Amino acid sequence: MDLSAAQYWQFLSTYLRPLRGRVVALALLLFSGVGLQLISPQIVRAFIDAAQTGSASSTLVQIAALYIGVAVVTQFVALGESYAAENVGWLATNALRADLARHCLGLDLSFHTAHSPGELIERIDGDVTALANFFSRFVLRILGNGLLLVGVLVLLFREDWRIGLALLSFALIALALLAGLSRVGVRFTIGRRQASAELFGFLEERLDGRVDLQAIGARDYVMDLAHRRLERLAERAAATARVSGVLSATTTFLFASGTVLALALGGLLYLRGEVTLGTVYLLFQYTALLSEPLGQITREVQDFQSAGASVVRVQQLLDQPHRLRSRATHSLPSGPLDVVLSQVTFGYNPTRPILRGVSLHVEPGEVLGLLGRTGSGKSTIARLLFRLYDPDQGAVRLGGMDLRDLRLESLPARVGLVTQDVQLFRATLRENLTLFDPRIPDARLEDTLSLLGLADWYLSLPAGLETDVGPGGVGVSAGQSQLLAFGRVFLKDPGLVILDEASSRLDPTTEQLIEAAIDHLLLGRTAIIIAHRLATIERADSVVILEEGRIVEAGRRAVLAGDPDSQLAQLLRVARGEVLA
Repeated sequence: MDLSAAQYWQFLSTYLRPLRGRVVALALLLFSGVGLQLISPQIVRAFIDAAQTGSASSTLVQIAALYIGVAVVTQFVALGESYAAENVGWLATNALRADLARHCLGLDLSFHTAHSPGELIERIDGDVTALANFFSRFVLRILGNGLLLVGVLVLLFREDWRIGLALLSFALIALALLAGLSRVGVRFTIGRRQASAELFGFLEERLDGRVDLQAIGARDYVMDLAHRRLERLAERAAATARVSGVLSATTTFLFASGTVLALALGGLLYLRGEVTLGTVYLLFQYTALLSEPLGQITREVQDFQSAGASVVRVQQLLDQPHRLRSRATHSLPSGPLDVVLSQVTFGYNPTRPILRGVSLHVEPGEVLGLLGRTGSGKSTIARLLFRLYDPDQGAVRLGGMDLRDLRLESLPARVGLVTQDVQLFRATLRENLTLFDPRIPDARLEDTLSLLGLADWYLSLPAGLETDVGPGGVGVSAGQSQLLAFGRVFLKDPGLVILDEASSRLDPTTEQLIEAAIDHLLLGRTAIIIAHRLATIERADSVVILEEGRIVEAGRRAVLAGDPDSQLAQLLRVARGEVLA
């Protein structure tokens, strides 16, 4: 994917337009710095010539004071420019990070299945960090250094056309040579960053599975893979450093050559009596000053080429389409919701459907038990009801409305989902319960914890609701984590509750504590209980049994349990309360 100059400019202006005031201030500081750099050598030339011609001491003092004043102002301008550039860079990149994070959170689960968290972190943070200079300084520094370069050459031509022509030729040769070397360096830089991204993704994946890796004794194997990736990164970093060293040495040689050229020409003209000693110093200073815009322009072009890969990667991520779009702005009604699946066919891979023409109806306030072997499509139905995916064929309706006709934001408020895996954030107990919603009062949180049988545990916490839990905080057992997940649903007060084998991580004692809480949770609500164990559907009004994505049995639980020929009755006779094979 290649981006045109217009696309680069659009990308840049999108995030700099809201900062136009800061950008204007940054431009004024940059251009003021250029002017001050051009003035300083002229002041020194005047001082040398005045001293050589025997001017009064007062004149020399005035010139020296002017030089000191300009030097002080130059430092303040440089300090302000550095602050303004960092400010613009951080504000722009943080806005881009926020847009990328918001965009990723809105993408459907199929996208996240295809991309690892490590890869997305590298895109959202690593690539964006590489764009900080692109946002803050690229255009302005190219313009500023171009202006400085032109200004120096104009003043050199003004002093003597032969010096101007010689140093113009030097500048063009140096710029072409440095640009060529920088293009080589960019390829090595991109290779190093790719190796770094691969290492980052590898570590993220292995650290996430550290418990399983330790359990099977795979640490040596993982470390061997890590060492290989570290060696690859070290090799590419060393190659990048070598190219960078060549570029640095070439730059030093070129600028030293330019200084020799300026001193030789200035000395020759001075000996001929065509210029003053102050002018010789002026030529030396302008030649030294000439090296700065040449180096800066080269570095900016190199940064732009490096940033180009990041811009492309970021733009590719922003171009990922949102597949879950709403056709209207309707919201779900209050109270228990009816659930209807009409001839639903769906597959994570469209060529291999998980659900095949599934139709079912759950009345408002009814509890449905979903049974089936692993892979039969039970959890897939839950994901469709929460609209994490849209069906390939058919329709899913809640409260009489197609989910595609609802506002996406209305579903989380009216549908509660508790899965087998609970995510506790590195945050306080309050924030983990409310999912960072500050509007829920403390009294309601405490009542919920008490209802879940967590009152004693809550009272033992050192800071109550403000206690840090999750990673890095107070330890929370698997059972307590599951109970907190139930607490989140209690606080939402939804019209539909989906329990995806939500008690699978609970020990018998903790499971008893939650039974009464589940009764309270299901009271006056529609519920779907996805179960692997038959004991968990004893409170269900109806039962649906899935097999290979199709409904093979459906009916009232009591009727099916009493029919000796039904699959449910056969399962109850074989292994009540055991995991289905």
